[in-house]
Amino acid sequence: MTSIAASPAIKFLKQPTTEAWVDRAIAHLDTILLDHSHCERKAAGVALNLMFRYPSYDKLVRQLTAIAREELEHFELVNQWLERRGIALAALPAPPYGASLNAHIRRQEPERLLDALLVSALIEARSHERLGLLAQHCPDAELATFYRTLMASEARHYGTYWVLANTYCDPSAVAERLEALSVIESDILSTPHPEPRIHS
Repeated sequence: MTSIAASPAIKFLKQPTTEAWVDRAIAHLDTILLDHSHCERKAAGVALNLMFRYPSYDKLVRQLTAIAREELEHFELVNQWLERRGIALAALPAPPYGASLNAHIRRQEPERLLDALLVSALIEARSHERLGLLAQHCPDAELATFYRTLMASEARHYGTYWVLANTYCDPSAVAERLEALSVIESDILSTPHPEPRIHS
């Protein structure tokens, strides 16, 4: 797949996003914004679900509380952009990306916790990369600035999930599983979804 040479490498990601994704996203910004709203809501839900599943893990609960709060703040900000552009909140079929990654989460502990944290880290890393590309290529200067303001948060989030994985799991197991899941993540995106989405 053709990648964007000028795009800096993002930690954890095996393959950079293609020019074709950028072109399709810029041509369908309203759909990308609506999908972004759904992504922020889902990200908050993921953090909350992990807190409920592992309530005795103090550091996890504390740090994911902060992430859930920030994701909901981003959800509200994206929804303000939707309102500003006259885009109604509506259901939007999800691409297979998230479900395909989640299908590789093992069901027994402690592997389940490890995989859930690393899948979240990879999704946040890809979000960081793609919001950066939108900031770089978006023709609406104000919207581009908005995307740029979210990039640091996405980078912090994927770092937090990775640190939590190393906190609660053996670091050698983290490195080995991250290598495997990062290959899977890039493989999923190697077959482009026909509809424009943040993770398509």
